[in-house]
Amino acid sequence: MEQTIDPTLGPVLARTGDERAVLTSFLDFHRNVLLRKLRDLSDADARRRLVPSATTLAGLIKHLTMVERNWFPTLLAPEPGDVYLTSEEDAVASFTLGEQETIVGLVDAYERACARSRAVAASLDLDHVVPHPQLGEVSLRWILVHMIEETARHAGHADILRELTDGECGAV
Repeated sequence: MEQTIDPTLGPVLARTGDERAVLTSFLDFHRNVLLRKLRDLSDADARRRLVPSATTLAGLIKHLTMVERNWFPTLLAPEPGDVYLTSEEDAVASFTLGEQETIVGLVDAYERACARSRAVAASLDLDHVVPHPQLGEVSLRWILVHMIEETARHAGHADILRELTDGECGAV
């Protein structure tokens, strides 16, 4: 039996697009996978630790919100006072949940961060290069590929955690 792929998925629609369309559609696809993993979860389920590390579904979206802010507006279009986060403490804090943080608030913050990232990326050429505090120089193209990798990796973690939570699995 032949399986079909949903033709409305961004990466499928961009299969013959230019480089920017392909890169941004794959990044948006993985951003949306992460959001789907949180759909219909209670705050308690999203905070539940199901693996030996402190990784939780809520922690993943909080972490990726920081990553979006770090790589796009802070690095590519910084405003006064913006600080690019690089320490191990920053990484740990990006997964750590405050008592008052909710799935609704975390999803809203992530969606806003992604919208800001899209706007910043759209305003620059793929060849746009900026200094990076650890890597020397990086281009927007490199950042987009890195963000696809980072987001897809954590969406995979979210898929496993969601399956352990209630049996729900699958990317779409």
